[in-house]
Amino acid sequence: MSSPFPLGDMSVETFLRDYWQKKPLVIRNAFTDFQPPVSADELAGLACEEDVESRLIAFDPEADQWNMEQGPFDEARFGKLPPRHWTLLVQAVDHWVPAAGELLRRFNFIPNWRVDDLMISYAVQGGGVGPHYDNYDVFLIQASGTRRWEFGGWYDEHSPRRDDAPVMILPEWQAEESVELHPGDLLYLPPRLGHNGIALTDDCMTCSVGFRAPATHEMLRSFSDYLGERIGHDERYSDPDLTAAEDAGLISEEALSRAHQLLLAKLQDKQAFREWFGSLVTEPKYPEQSQDGDTTVSDDELRGFFDENGVLLINEGSRLAWSAAESGLLLFTDGHCRSLDSAAAMRLAKQLCHYQPVTQDDLDAADAQSVQLLCRLLEQGILYAEDDSENAEDFD
Repeated sequence: MSSPFPLGDMSVETFLRDYWQKKPLVIRNAFTDFQPPVSADELAGLACEEDVESRLIAFDPEADQWNMEQGPFDEARFGKLPPRHWTLLVQAVDHWVPAAGELLRRFNFIPNWRVDDLMISYAVQGGGVGPHYDNYDVFLIQASGTRRWEFGGWYDEHSPRRDDAPVMILPEWQAEESVELHPGDLLYLPPRLGHNGIALTDDCMTCSVGFRAPATHEMLRSFSDYLGERIGHDERYSDPDLTAAEDAGLISEEALSRAHQLLLAKLQDKQAFREWFGSLVTEPKYPEQSQDGDTTVSDDELRGFFDENGVLLINEGSRLAWSAAESGLLLFTDGHCRSLDSAAAMRLAKQLCHYQPVTQDDLDAADAQSVQLLCRLLEQGILYAEDDSENAEDFD
């Protein structure tokens, strides 16, 4: 039986054990008869939209100079581009094109909370973003045309980089390996591996499945802020067993230990950590595009949605995950945490975390807690009626 994952004959267990975050891997024909989620014209149309993050990166080989422009772009801009050495990159195409979201699901042997987005690039011959490294894992799917990938060497924030370029460029980088990818081929690159992709044809489109890994310093700052908001202002350092000081200028080992234990007790609150971490890793990529939830949806209005549409879909830009709790489970949706304990609501929550639509049958099986959950998710914009969606064809 063939695997549903794009790893060829390799098992998921082998990939995770031998390659994930360890070394690169090329899989030929990982996707047979691959069809890009968008055409080149549709990708350019997305890059013209105000809410879509996009970039144009061009290289002048004679001047050895890089240039970057940020979108949104005017449609006329694409007619003025040179014939060589440029690439258009559009982030989070999965937020706008359902087929792009379906492509991401092919990689769900990695937890959803680790997924960042699907970026799609289109380049003419010679186009690329230069030799660089990323702090995250990435699967690179060749959608059309041909691209040569060079990779080798491990880099970090202390590695030299060009200071005259608007993008990260590793100076004097030397490739250790080189491969050419054709439509349907896949390349996996682990974090901090130097790499450089160069379009060999004028119709070079690459789909990049990028993963997220919260930085340790950001997590520490975020968790301490979270804990600080939960602790009452009257909770303070105390020393009821204080003894007379032999040296008033000394901070004693006893005082240091007492303060240390006070903070450790807060840091070791596993329930607080679970609630914070789930909220952190489901924060939306673009919080400014999230709904404020200032509208309310009643039970009757919820049933009206189903009467009119028959199904509720999950916002393509939303992030959902769940975690076990002492009683029931915690559902995380776009940075919000909800506690659920009924069997029906927990079943529904797990279904949502697999980005499956909510149908009339689901509503019929719902209990009071499930109905309340659906109403809140509609208010938050995480669920929406199919008729409210915008088709990707609107961006051409």
